[in-house]
Amino acid sequence: MSSPETLCSAFQDIAGRQPDVVALRAPGDVVSLRWRDYAERVRGVAAGLAALGVGRGDTVGIMLANRPEFHVVDAGALHLGAVPFSVYNTLAAEQLAYVLANAGNSVVVTEEQFLPVVRASGADVRVVCLEEGVEGTMSLRELEESGAPDFDFDAAWRAVGPDDLATIIYTSGTTGPPKGVELTHRNVLAVADAVKQAFQVRHGDRVLSFLPSAHIADRVVAHYTSILFGSVVTSVADPKQLAAGLADCHPTVFFAVPRVWQKFKLAIDTALAGEPEKKRKIATWAIQTGVKHAKLSVAGKPVPTLLSIQHKLADKLVLSKLRHKLGLDECRVAVSGAAAIPVDTLEYFWGLGIPVYEVWGMSETAGLGTSCRPGQVKLGSVGMAVHGAEVGLADDGELLVRSPSTMRGYRGDPQRTAETIDMDGWVHTGDIGVIDADGFVSIVDRKKELIINSGGKNMSPTNIENAIKAASSVIGQVVAIGDDRPYVTALVVLDVDAAAGLAAKLGVAASPSAIAEHEQVRELVAEAVRAGNARLARVEQVKRFRILSAAWEPGGDELTPTLKLRRKPIARKYAHEIDDLYAESPSPATISV
Repeated sequence: MSSPETLCSAFQDIAGRQPDVVALRAPGDVVSLRWRDYAERVRGVAAGLAALGVGRGDTVGIMLANRPEFHVVDAGALHLGAVPFSVYNTLAAEQLAYVLANAGNSVVVTEEQFLPVVRASGADVRVVCLEEGVEGTMSLRELEESGAPDFDFDAAWRAVGPDDLATIIYTSGTTGPPKGVELTHRNVLAVADAVKQAFQVRHGDRVLSFLPSAHIADRVVAHYTSILFGSVVTSVADPKQLAAGLADCHPTVFFAVPRVWQKFKLAIDTALAGEPEKKRKIATWAIQTGVKHAKLSVAGKPVPTLLSIQHKLADKLVLSKLRHKLGLDECRVAVSGAAAIPVDTLEYFWGLGIPVYEVWGMSETAGLGTSCRPGQVKLGSVGMAVHGAEVGLADDGELLVRSPSTMRGYRGDPQRTAETIDMDGWVHTGDIGVIDADGFVSIVDRKKELIINSGGKNMSPTNIENAIKAASSVIGQVVAIGDDRPYVTALVVLDVDAAAGLAAKLGVAASPSAIAEHEQVRELVAEAVRAGNARLARVEQVKRFRILSAAWEPGGDELTPTLKLRRKPIARKYAHEIDDLYAESPSPATISV
């Protein structure tokens, strides 16, 4: 079947054509489900949910780590005509209560570790737990075995139409309460077709699921492409085990947010720093050679014969080994998205022989709107409009997108829906963009996040932050400050892993405050700020900064679950530190550059 109209019909086609092929697995094959097993369990979940009173159009909440059971539950709900949606596992009880109230679901499928939050939310829901024998819950096994014998599974999934909802994606809430993005089967199929057209996704590709399933990227790259294209999904339940998961899976398609790519680079830099001098020099030469080669190749410029020879040698001696070490030696499609990534980071991985394509999208466009892709790459841009999509700019520079993957609307919020999608179907993205003569889109910043200093100069905080982060892998987060101020300052948060390594190297306590206050660490960050400043206009340059001792966790006060900065809460929480950055006589914690 070449053109399925729903995820259900696509699933049944794949399951029927390759029943003995592995569909879902965990590292080490601790769990391994063939399509036959997968399909049978989906049938059981659908029947069990029906027995609980869930019907077509009803919502089913899922709060699970990345594990094969997520796919089983989600697909089971889909076949019933219900609307499965995932919530971030980092949500506080109050946040979870808001999301569940908006969704209106009567069932939540979760696991024992998340039960305290589900119960504390006060939501009146029936809880299905992965584990057996958990008081007050039904186990997933019991759910799968509880369906009525006369439940007509085939009639249920065949009744699902392309305009029925496939899921709700809750935005991470940088500016207020999360919005429930309603996506139909038609939307999902449209974005999957765009992914296939851009990256030549193949039947049987291997993908790694490690981002939260509440994130549209994981749903599209792992869950939906598996259903539509028969990819094999390896689920990593603990993000800290990503490296082990990569080594186990060796994905052919891999999506990660910028911070993951930067952590990979940090891991390589740290490992090389511990090598003997001769070996370290060879590796450094090889990486630099790879980057030189990549810059010319990506720009479409001729590569000198000598550099070509050197590159082949560098690849044989070092680069191929690094790719294998990362578990990306068989990766055909590597993608970065969800936030801006420094060009230096992209060049680094292209230099290693891992072409990372930057993409742009929103939950409101089912995760994709533009992309760089094989044969169409400009590093520093987010590429061209994907298959079926159009892009344009409003008078104030706001990026507009129109595509068949555009959401149906925000759940229960027609006003904000109308504010986002105009009468002509254009999505007002909130991003300020630039489109060059070749159609490549560059994102300048968020429309509501531009810094306007006291002199009236408009600046992009993201541009400033990325310039500094690109200068050192030690830096985890940077927040540029300067709205209505005479000059730009910054709050800096160290990368957790890098900070631990520095503590060991310097022989100091591993406490965040001890590391942040160490003179060598302060100078290391100051060097990065100076290096970043060298790439910025004078008015954009950071004049003072402060290293915060706190670690920022996804879903906390400072970061959304998708690692976006919560700028207003940060400004409120660190008001004292920010005031000190502009004081006539700042405290010793403030560093001038």
